[in-house]
Amino acid sequence: MTALNAPPLPRGDRWFDDGLYTSVNELAHRSPGWLDTAVSLWSTYGLVLLGALLLAAWWRARPAGSAGAALALAAPLVVVAAFVVSTGLKALLREQRPCQTLRTVTVEACPAPGDWSLPSNHAVLAAAIAVTLLFTDRRLAALAVPAAVAMGASRVWVGAHYPHDVVLGLVVGAAVAGTLMAGARRATAPVAERLHATRLRPLVAKR
Repeated sequence: MTALNAPPLPRGDRWFDDGLYTSVNELAHRSPGWLDTAVSLWSTYGLVLLGALLLAAWWRARPAGSAGAALALAAPLVVVAAFVVSTGLKALLREQRPCQTLRTVTVEACPAPGDWSLPSNHAVLAAAIAVTLLFTDRRLAALAVPAAVAMGASRVWVGAHYPHDVVLGLVVGAAVAGTLMAGARRATAPVAERLHATRLRPLVAKR
């Protein structure tokens, strides 16, 4: 764990959930080392596993029909769009990390100043992946939705984000992905037909 010696914010500058953030990090400090390690590993590598679900959704959609496979192919682009929106919001809101502004002990090293906190990119990406899977593969979405929530919670546990950073991240990721996937669902049928007649046919059909 990494201890920070920065003075606490003045009372008037505190966030409404800084007490919850501090309580969670104190709990992490008192927890067994294996638990902190497990949460930290999920926080670091969980998005890779969620990304693998996107690949699995595309693979499973190919035998079912070209339109479904094309929609699954659009899902990673939607996730990238959600990340771009999140990055723009970070630059606009410019919220410092809680580990930089509060006396706390963190599981992971605190990001450098200027690496803004609101919203949580991890939460945005996890929520976007989960929502795209709701459009493409409900069985995999049943795994991805709780995994996205766990990703958000892990970011508070390791000390990288306030709870409100995570909540906003989940909302932004879900909203962007839901909106774009709804539009993509209407547009993928003609795109899939075109791909079906080209050398890229294996992307949208098993045979």
